[in-house]
Amino acid sequence: MRVENSFLGAEGIGETIERRLWRQGVTHWTEFDHDCEGVGPTRAERIESFIEGGQRALERGDVSYFERSFPTGARWRLYESFRDQACFFDIETTGLDKRSSVVTTVSLHRDGQTRTLVRGDDLTREDLLGAFEDAGLVVTFNGARFDIPFLEHAFDIDLDLPHIDLMPTCRKVGLSGGLSEIERELGIGRELPDVDGREAVRLWHEHERGVDGALDRLIEYNQEDTENMVPVLESVVDRLDSEVVPEEAPLAGSD
Repeated sequence: MRVENSFLGAEGIGETIERRLWRQGVTHWTEFDHDCEGVGPTRAERIESFIEGGQRALERGDVSYFERSFPTGARWRLYESFRDQACFFDIETTGLDKRSSVVTTVSLHRDGQTRTLVRGDDLTREDLLGAFEDAGLVVTFNGARFDIPFLEHAFDIDLDLPHIDLMPTCRKVGLSGGLSEIERELGIGRELPDVDGREAVRLWHEHERGVDGALDRLIEYNQEDTENMVPVLESVVDRLDSEVVPEEAPLAGSD
């Protein structure tokens, strides 16, 4: 689903009215007009206002317009339209408390390329800001509660970017647990199935003691977490599409 298939971004328009429009064959902004059944003049004006603003936002690549317009639970709809601006990222730390623990690695995946910033090397405030500079949309797993506030506290940065958090998004289709559990349920494999967050902490401490290969293994694990979020999100988006969109009303222009 692309944002151009969505109408619930308009004030006072929910999924019931949106589905009503889709069932009438109005499955794209270009197909909407005031004569649509069951909408009424006030709602029609609100929908037209949303569409006009949305068209301008698409022209300038402004993801934030849709994040503000869509309900929180519908942010997954941003992905198809803005995947070229999406930055998947994951952090590793020495603990769960951002006040007493430190960030050890940050992996970022975008446009098929993965980069890892390492504490004591290039994991700096300036490099982090540069890494997120061109991202219009960030994707994390539990990042709203962990990764984002941890980075903001540790590096005094503001990551107020449009955000898809995979943890609550996965729950919408009945997928719960950690990222590795969800990957297994979806049939997504791992090169390092025996490494988890606890092991990542141990690997960092081994690296500090000079153990050969510890940092490489930690980076590989962090990158695998980050890269595997891509097929997880795409699988979940496909499932949500099939649940939300009526079978009799395939969406025009949707990939």
